[in-house]
Amino acid sequence: MVLIDTVKQVDNNSITTTLRVRDDALFSLPDKTVPAWVGIEYMAQTIAAFSGYHCLIHGKPIRLGLLLGTRHYQSEHASYPCGAMLYVHACKIIESSNDMCVFDSTIEIADTDTRQPIYSATAKINLLLPEDFNAFLNNKKLRSQENE
Repeated sequence: MVLIDTVKQVDNNSITTTLRVRDDALFSLPDKTVPAWVGIEYMAQTIAAFSGYHCLIHGKPIRLGLLLGTRHYQSEHASYPCGAMLYVHACKIIESSNDMCVFDSTIEIADTDTRQPIYSATAKINLLLPEDFNAFLNNKKLRSQENE
């Protein structure tokens, strides 16, 4: 399920993607809106694109990650109207040696008249990006079996 449309900008610490909210999208409602809580998934997919880009330019395999949660998700809107253009920005603020990282993320919706972005949602996204995802899962399974 890919919800973002385009990577607009990416650098060493940040990324901006865009997406058009569609009425035929997975989370669209009969009233032709998408709930604002889906914004967390937009942010997570933007961060996944950031991670994938950096793996590719460094000749490494794409790393699978886990969305651990979010802190302080705040949205000015209850939903996004279908047809709206969203700009999703994520900036890495912490990357620790234990494969955890935190991104500061925002969603802006373009004003239909001026086409200028209007602030819409913010969050801090917590992720785990293990170097070897399969080894990470196997280690978790072994620990789980030991505790039984």
